[in-house]
Amino acid sequence: MTRARLQRLALSASRAVRRASARLARDERGNTLVEFALISPVFFTLLIGTANLGQLVYGKIVLNGAIEVAARASSLEGGDTTAADNMVRKIVGPILPGATYTITRSNYYDFADVSRAERFTDSNSDGVCDNNESYIDENNNGTWDADVAETGQGGASDVVVYQVRVQYRPLFRVPFMPNQWQQFTLNSKAVRKNQPFATQTPYSTVTRTCT
Repeated sequence: MTRARLQRLALSASRAVRRASARLARDERGNTLVEFALISPVFFTLLIGTANLGQLVYGKIVLNGAIEVAARASSLEGGDTTAADNMVRKIVGPILPGATYTITRSNYYDFADVSRAERFTDSNSDGVCDNNESYIDENNNGTWDADVAETGQGGASDVVVYQVRVQYRPLFRVPFMPNQWQQFTLNSKAVRKNQPFATQTPYSTVTRTCT
């Protein structure tokens, strides 16, 4: 084969390669599929996140409303706290299916007592009752407490802090995400004063000593 023949073959092959490359560059039939493969994980993650956020916000609103109604019902004479708690579960349940509920009630003599410590003589000014300092066992449980509250709904005219903690799994879970993304927690609280249906019981005045 002569040199001229080889040159013509090489030139012909080069032209064929260029034509094939040009056709491939113009062919966009696979572009959409590639773009979708790149974008879809981000798109669906945002879509799922939006849906879960909507569930969380709506659940919080419904929980707050249910807590207010339950706290009010419990504060009446003869109020059924078990029925009130079950009402909260019934109202919130359809929005947060499969949720678990932690419900607590703490009662005080007055609004000013909420979250305050039992009165004591802080001889060493450390903010804690210790080293044989004396205190008034106002809730009469035999020990000094940093919160004077008693557990439960209390009695007539008592101030009650009603708290509900709801833990639930979102409707849509994102694969490969940390566990904290797979379970959410909502907290709600209502403060109500029980109706004055009887004489209010004052705090204990028993004096004890911290060890």
